[in-house]
Amino acid sequence: MKRGALAVGLGTAYTPGASNLEILKIFEIAARRGASVHVHIRGSSEDPDGTFGGFQEVLADAAATGAALHIVHVHSTGGANVVHELDMIRGARARGLDVTAEAYPYDHGATQIQSALFDNKEKEPDSYFASLLWPATGENLTRESFLRYRKSGGRVILPVTTPELMRDAILDPLTMIASDGILEEGKGHPRTAGTFSRVLAQYVREERTLSLMDALRKMTLMPAQRLEKRVPAMRDKGRLRAGADADITVFDPASVRDRSTYTEPALPSSGIHYVLVNGVVVLKDGKVQAGVVTGREIRASIE
Repeated sequence: MKRGALAVGLGTAYTPGASNLEILKIFEIAARRGASVHVHIRGSSEDPDGTFGGFQEVLADAAATGAALHIVHVHSTGGANVVHELDMIRGARARGLDVTAEAYPYDHGATQIQSALFDNKEKEPDSYFASLLWPATGENLTRESFLRYRKSGGRVILPVTTPELMRDAILDPLTMIASDGILEEGKGHPRTAGTFSRVLAQYVREERTLSLMDALRKMTLMPAQRLEKRVPAMRDKGRLRAGADADITVFDPASVRDRSTYTEPALPSSGIHYVLVNGVVVLKDGKVQAGVVTGREIRASIE
């Protein structure tokens, strides 16, 4: 934090051994540094409340310490409770707490099969394993392949919510749009290449459930505002104005569309003509410009 870390990230879903007190102490450290805490909340399918207890845990820690809280992937981590959690965030914000959330426009997520999320799953019914997709080969898993891949490790696609609850989260005025994207040798999750184009095509152009400006605000301004209290450089991000950083995407709202899939996650979106990073064109006429690297690191103020 003293060297300029932007925020604090916690994957409590992946560290079930972390105590409630340990999590509270991390919130206390973040509060002293003016940093937000970004949490993948914990819980399990065996818990009748799902992840609701994990959500209440971090909301209470934020209230007790004064640290800013950001709930990551609220549609997938919240599950059946997502609408209640969003309403609780709304209530907390109305009472002065700094709490935000984000979602991505897919009802399947991706994670490491060797992670704690899959502990004690060996006796699940066959239908559970069939719902898991191994993107490296495109196969749906069986009990046998699940156990084999658990030993070798790798990324797996899994259902995380319903299309209806996902839509509720995406459309809620509280939520930002985030990709949570990562590719390994061209394999991974389509959200890596398709998240923002998918929102623009489906929710803005086709369904007309989001205005173009609201969608853009969720993708650009809101994420910048989440970090700018601790990170002054973010005050020049997410905005088109004189003096701001020239990180600009030029797209056609009538044709922009995601093309990435669970088996071909790296396919680039259509309808995106130019991308500028720090004022330099890195994508022209839909093609990445080879060897052009103009990004710069961002840090909070170094103490």
